[in-house]
Amino acid sequence: MNIILLGPPGAGKGTQAQRLVAERGMVQLSTGDMLRAAVKAGTPVGLQAKAVMDAGELVSDAIVSALIGERLDEADAKGGAIFDGYPRTAAQAEALDLLLDERGRALDYVIELEVDEDALVERITGRFTCANCGTGYHDSFKPTAVAGVCDVCGATEFKRRPDDNAETVRTRMAEYRAKTAPILPIYEARGLVRRVDGMADMAEVGRAVSAILDGN
Repeated sequence: MNIILLGPPGAGKGTQAQRLVAERGMVQLSTGDMLRAAVKAGTPVGLQAKAVMDAGELVSDAIVSALIGERLDEADAKGGAIFDGYPRTAAQAEALDLLLDERGRALDYVIELEVDEDALVERITGRFTCANCGTGYHDSFKPTAVAGVCDVCGATEFKRRPDDNAETVRTRMAEYRAKTAPILPIYEARGLVRRVDGMADMAEVGRAVSAILDGN
């Protein structure tokens, strides 16, 4: 099973991808992470990418495609792949088709986690964590039992990510829409797109994603 998982930052893609990795033996292919790993490992594609980045240039589609091909050939990728952040253009969509076809594989679904922008802003801007033990909380959905005191370790210091603010979240939403706009019609025409309510409870989202993959 090979899928593309779409959704803006904060929609829960990472949570759902981790669940699929754990439950179904799939691998999450995030191009940014793969690029860093290949450079660190000194693979042929990694060395090529490093030379480009050291020159201050953008890594080409050809290098990214080679990187994905290299990863798909690894043993743990035989259980299926979750493409995260790729493809983003029509050219990359064509390249992905070719990469999969060369390996006797095909794209099964493109799953988009749909979100309400205002609700997503509230979800993200309300997040905070204990500075001591890292336990996560939320102003509205998961406040501490005693105001200002961590439920787990009793610490009183908390922190918020500096980019978890309304302006940044809305900017990221706009970037997501701009990046997915070119590829969605391609997959819509092929009948591959499925949509899930990304604002639902995480377990419910997980069940909806599983139902799609199980053909229900």
